Amino acid sequence: MEQPNEAWGMERLDRQIAFIMEIDRLKTVLRRTLITGGSRRENTAEHSWHIALMAMALHEHAVDPKPDLNHTIKLLLVHDIVEIDAGDTFAYDSQGYADKEEREQAAADRIFGLLPEDQAASLMALWREFEDMETPEAVFAAAIDRIQPMLHNYYSEGFSWKENGVRLAQALKRVEFVEQTSPVLASFINELLHRAADKGYLKG
Repeated sequence: MEQPNEAWGMERLDRQIAFIMEIDRLKTVLRRTLITGGSRRENTAEHSWHIALMAMALHEHAVDPKPDLNHTIKLLLVHDIVEIDAGDTFAYDSQGYADKEEREQAAADRIFGLLPEDQAASLMALWREFEDMETPEAVFAAAIDRIQPMLHNYYSEGFSWKENGVRLAQALKRVEFVEQTSPVLASFINELLHRAADKGYLKG
């Protein structure tokens, strides 16, 4: 089987193919949440696909003027590529967050650096925009990204919440900002989290 760095005699295409083959490794990065049905853990590539479609389905609930949907989807598809090197940092792991930014920046430099310079800069800018959460698209994307694992946890009877002793207050804090991009989604996720606590999926 040919290796990802196989030279095809066209430098730009060679670099693009190398990047494409490298990001396939995102399928091997496991997250804490279970897929629907509970048979195994979700991987980060599946997560990225899922939240991109969630953004399409839930875009109508964003406040006006609505964030650009195409741009939001790009942010969602790009933002977790760094986990190929940096791994998935669990949302409630304070120790893991201590060097998360450093690990992920190094990963972004290496992985996006596989691409031709113009595309590398474009994807780096998307990744940085998501991390900074200063645009309407980034805030909406972040809201979707945070809601998705909470849905997985709720419908798996709190699997990773229970496994890690997550409290209702911790979960609520993760989605405080959702109100600014979608009061509808904020109300929904707050109700879902309180129901989860009532069912014993989250600690009170």
